[in-house]
Amino acid sequence: MTRRRWIADEVSGNRAALVGAHAQHLAQVLRGRVGQEFDIATGDSIRRGRITSIAADRVEFELGEFIPAAPALSLAIVLSIFKFDRMEWAIEKCVELGVRRIVPVVAQRTEAHLAKAAQKRVERWQRIALQASEQSRRASTPEISQPQTLHAAVTAAGGTRIVLAESEEQVMLKDALQTDPAKAEITLAFGPEGGWTESELKLFQGAGWIAASLGSTILRAETAVIAATAITLAELQ
Repeated sequence: MTRRRWIADEVSGNRAALVGAHAQHLAQVLRGRVGQEFDIATGDSIRRGRITSIAADRVEFELGEFIPAAPALSLAIVLSIFKFDRMEWAIEKCVELGVRRIVPVVAQRTEAHLAKAAQKRVERWQRIALQASEQSRRASTPEISQPQTLHAAVTAAGGTRIVLAESEEQVMLKDALQTDPAKAEITLAFGPEGGWTESELKLFQGAGWIAASLGSTILRAETAVIAATAITLAELQ
């Protein structure tokens, strides 16, 4: 039977720990006990861990043998903020698929009340990412940055940069991914409900991004994010 994986909150030598609500889930919900073994991700490796002490808000492990881990894929997504329930679902699934970094951005068509509230949602998004990382047996949790302006995200991204756009009719995502296979990092950008504005697409174009399409079907924002992520990771692998 495959051992459950936990991403440690604290690591020191051959010791690791879960703390707070993270520990509470193992201690009280899953009824963990001293002597149980799990896979423990420590940030730079995965090791077998045995519970040595357990309390409501802290579970400590003794770390043993190293466990081989698949190399992390370098895929980042620039995600325009949209309705939080759907956005959280997209974040969860993208993390399960293997996205390495998520950059929330305020686009011109992001609803004003969502843009205002987004700063307070980052901690929740990070919790969702942690849970999804453990569920999918990742070695680490992807970074979720503070919400930023589109201009900042567009100019900061490196490697192969692709903006998904409904207005693009010639270049498909799969084709865009072949433009420079030597680049190790790929960034995908997704618009909000209603899509990118013309001025935003000009911003991407001016910064050297490639516009690509997922086809003629108009997808919901969260569907487009998950579909494009799956296609890209399949190509990278």
